[in-house]
Amino acid sequence: MIIGQRNDLPAEIPPELNRWNWGAFLLNWIWGVGNGTYIALLTLIPFFGILVMPFVLGAKGSAWAWRNGRWDSVEHFKRVQRLWAIWGVVVLAGFILFFVGTFGGVFYALANSEAYRLSVIELQKNADVVEAVGTPFKTGFPTGGVTVSGETGNAFLTFSVTGPKGSGVATTMAIKRAGVWLIQRLVLKVDGRDDVIDLVHPTSALREPASPHAAPSPRKAA
Repeated sequence: MIIGQRNDLPAEIPPELNRWNWGAFLLNWIWGVGNGTYIALLTLIPFFGILVMPFVLGAKGSAWAWRNGRWDSVEHFKRVQRLWAIWGVVVLAGFILFFVGTFGGVFYALANSEAYRLSVIELQKNADVVEAVGTPFKTGFPTGGVTVSGETGNAFLTFSVTGPKGSGVATTMAIKRAGVWLIQRLVLKVDGRDDVIDLVHPTSALREPASPHAAPSPRKAA
């Protein structure tokens, strides 16, 4: 590859070309190699390269490419840089679609999991929950994880609960045994309250823990 300015073109970039270069900004080091602007390889440096160099390339890339490349004309330069910008947008769009598809798929799987569905049903049936947040209430997208291996599995999920009287955060733990999901723990922490509503062991949430130094209660005389 021959690098250098054609003799009949000015060394300084024409003013109409000295503008933001989207190809350099989006494709950075790839664009740099393709345009003989090897300073773009600084984008491979951790932190500095990611946070600073893409913006430097976007601002200075056109001038550097004009000086380092061998261009037939101004139109040739415009055409090549436009193609770089288009490919940059294509790559960015592909990355966004991959990101949205991956994480969207995870959220969809959690929201449609049996553990989440059973937890919501238990919340809807519980009188203490209805009294605390009101009805009808809505539940948000769950976060956490669900692992399934054949007839067994485990789930740990957290999701919001919002009703006309209040809101809170529900936490559930469930296991799958012999193909059947069972809730082991399901609690709701209502905003503004110190206690939690325990749907699996309701009496344990109401019982005050005994002090180890408390004196035994006297027995009634026979």
